Amino acid sequence: MPVYLSGLGTVTALRTVTVRTQVDGQLIDVAFQEGQLVRAGDRLAQIDPRPFQVQLEQAEGQKARDEATLANARVDLERYKALVAIDAAPRQQLDTQVSTIAQLEAGLKADQAQIDAARLNLTYARITSPVTGRIGLRQVDPGNIVHTTDQGGLAVITQRQPIAVVFTVAQDHLPELLRQLRGTRRLAVDAFDRDLSKRLASGTLSAVDSEIDPTTGTIKLKATFPNEDEALFPNQFVNARLLVDTVHDAVIVPTAALQRGPQATYVYVVNADGAVQSRTVQTSIEEKDETVVTKGLAAGEVVVIDGADRLQPGSQVTVRFADAQPQAGSS
Repeated sequence: MPVYLSGLGTVTALRTVTVRTQVDGQLIDVAFQEGQLVRAGDRLAQIDPRPFQVQLEQAEGQKARDEATLANARVDLERYKALVAIDAAPRQQLDTQVSTIAQLEAGLKADQAQIDAARLNLTYARITSPVTGRIGLRQVDPGNIVHTTDQGGLAVITQRQPIAVVFTVAQDHLPELLRQLRGTRRLAVDAFDRDLSKRLASGTLSAVDSEIDPTTGTIKLKATFPNEDEALFPNQFVNARLLVDTVHDAVIVPTAALQRGPQATYVYVVNADGAVQSRTVQTSIEEKDETVVTKGLAAGEVVVIDGADRLQPGSQVTVRFADAQPQAGSS
C-alpha cells in the first residue's frame, strides 16, 4: 500500500525573466513570435546600432591620435636624454617629458576603455534571450524609442521545462518526511488536476522549506517536473501527492467493506459455509478505495462490500459477480 501526503500546490516557473534593453535607442526589429519557444542566445530584437557604431569610430580615432602623440613624445624623450648626457639641456626638462609620456599612456588606457564601452553598447543593441523558455506577449512595437528605465520591458520569458510545483503539507508529517529524506532515494511526486481524476505530470521532491508557517501549521515543499509535454502551466493550481513510503505485506480491503459502529469499525466476513460473521477490525492507512487492516482480518478472507445493510451475523449469502447475468425468475 503506497503512503501519500497530499496538498494543494501552485505551479511555479523555475526562472522568469523580463527582457529589457540595456541601451537607449529606437527599436527597429522584433525577431520573435508571441508565445514562441526561444533558446538561450536566440536574437529577440534589434535596436538601431548606428549611434553606437559612430561612438566606436570616434573612440578609435581618439586612440589613434593619442598613439601618434605618444610616439612623438617618446622620440623627444630620447633627444632629451642625449642632451642631458652632455649637459646641453636641464634635468627638469627630461623629468617633465617622462611625466608627459606617463600621462599619454594613461590616456591610451582611457581611450581603450571608451572603445570597449562602445563595442559593448553595440553588442547590447542586439537583444538576445538569456534563458530557454516560452516568451509572452510583446510589450513594445518596432519604431518605438526604448529606454533602460522602462518598467514593462520588451517581453517576459518563462522557463517551463523543467518546472516546479510548490505545495504544503501539515507539520505533523514532517518527522516521517525527514526520515525518508535522509535516505538516498528521491521521493516521487504526482501532480493531479482539481478533482484528482487525472494525473498531469510526475516528478521528484527537490526542496523542503526551512521553517514551518506558524499561521497555518504547514510546511512548504517544492517538487520539480520535466514537463516535456507542457501539461503544467505557471500559476496553475494542482493537487500534489508525495509518495513517502510503501507498506509491504499489508492486509488490504476495499473501503466499502468497512462498517462504522458506535463502538468500533467492523466487517462482515463470509465463512466457508456461506454464513457471515461480524468481526471488529483496526485500520490504518486509507488510499482511494482501499484501506489497510492492521488487526482482525487475515489475507485471503472474503468480506462483504455490497448489501451489508441487510445482513445479520449468521446470515447466508451468495456471492454475486459483477459480470453475471441474473437467472430467470430470480430477484
